[in-house]
Amino acid sequence: MLIAAAVCPCPPLLVPEVAAGAAPELDPLRAACAEAIAVVAAARPERLIVVGPAGPAGRGTHPQGAGGSFRGFGVDLEVRLGGRAVPDAFPDAVPDTASDAVPDTASDQRRTLPPSLAVGAWLLEHAGWDGAVPVEGLGVGEPLAAERCKEVGRELAAGAERLALLVMADGSACRTLKAPGYLDERAAAFDAAVARALGSADPAALAALDEELAEELKAAGRAPLHVLAGAGEGAALKGELRYDEAPYGVGYFVADWS
Repeated sequence: MLIAAAVCPCPPLLVPEVAAGAAPELDPLRAACAEAIAVVAAARPERLIVVGPAGPAGRGTHPQGAGGSFRGFGVDLEVRLGGRAVPDAFPDAVPDTASDAVPDTASDQRRTLPPSLAVGAWLLEHAGWDGAVPVEGLGVGEPLAAERCKEVGRELAAGAERLALLVMADGSACRTLKAPGYLDERAAAFDAAVARALGSADPAALAALDEELAEELKAAGRAPLHVLAGAGEGAALKGELRYDEAPYGVGYFVADWS
């Protein structure tokens, strides 16, 4: 059952070494992420799954200890998901019904973490996450249909164990003229709807996010948010929105449910 969740954005710029001279600009965002993760830790989960958007090579499960790096962003920095590896810690992490989201190589521990999960691993490390709690990653393809994402979330939360999620999700990338997706007048309203849903811990409102509109607005977190929507059904959690800004024209949110 889902007992807590944190939602954080996944730009590699969250890592100060990647952001370089611009790093101080995102200090408030990093602090909000650490606060949200602390709330999840305080809920004492028995298992944490980090969920983030991923391309074909990064989709599926990533075990504790899986490695990632930021070399693709010009920084020789490596991270490990949840610290040391725990063999066979998650034999049943992703239900068979999610097979269309998970490649045949999902159990291959040699795969590197996709960028979103690498950022999640960095956030956990720098928030002082207790390594005694098992951690796993789940890369979700952005083209995965909303209903399929919600089904994955429901099945992840179906067990009796105390489950927590760290959901790596960006909002629209069209908030300003200089945004990666240029300015789209619909972006502010889309991001506002996400912020309201996160702040009120409303799975139904998250579930109602329009996947076609999200794609048009280049919202890199739509699929993970729909996984959270499915996992949160019936959990009756309370939410707190800690950050809602659009630096660089991209909607970033930080929230926690507990």
